[in-house]
Amino acid sequence: MPKLNKKAVAAVAAVALSIGTLIKPWEGLSLTAYPDIVGVWTACYGETQNIRKGMKFTKAECDEKLLTRVMGDYYLPLTECIADFDRKPVEWQAAAISVTYNVGVGAACKSTFARLAREGRIKESCHAMTAFNKAGGRVVQGLVNRRSAELALCLKGVA
Repeated sequence: MPKLNKKAVAAVAAVALSIGTLIKPWEGLSLTAYPDIVGVWTACYGETQNIRKGMKFTKAECDEKLLTRVMGDYYLPLTECIADFDRKPVEWQAAAISVTYNVGVGAACKSTFARLAREGRIKESCHAMTAFNKAGGRVVQGLVNRRSAELALCLKGVA
């Protein structure tokens, strides 16, 4: 039997945990494009890339799009901007992926939570993720709630 690659297992675990526990529940599923709270066309599970008015999707298309984007456009870039990302607790990785999916790689990689993670200050990094609670410059209760859920999961992985 082939030996499992620990990095690959950690990646799958973190991505699955993030998608199932945080992204899908907090983003919700919309099979039809709609303008979000700040007017950005959105569909599926909060997808905004190449989404236009009138677009429709199946659940299977949305699931595939989410997995592809989370792995390729969020998880992998995080492994590049945060040293030893894949060695951090899986719960922390899942929370970081969810925050990054919501705010973008650029903002996440330049953030305090990323800096603290690079310094090995994981618990403080978890708390720093909660700073991303605004849309259009205003605090949004839904984002406050989402960050609280991400924080709770993140802290489960901290000894």
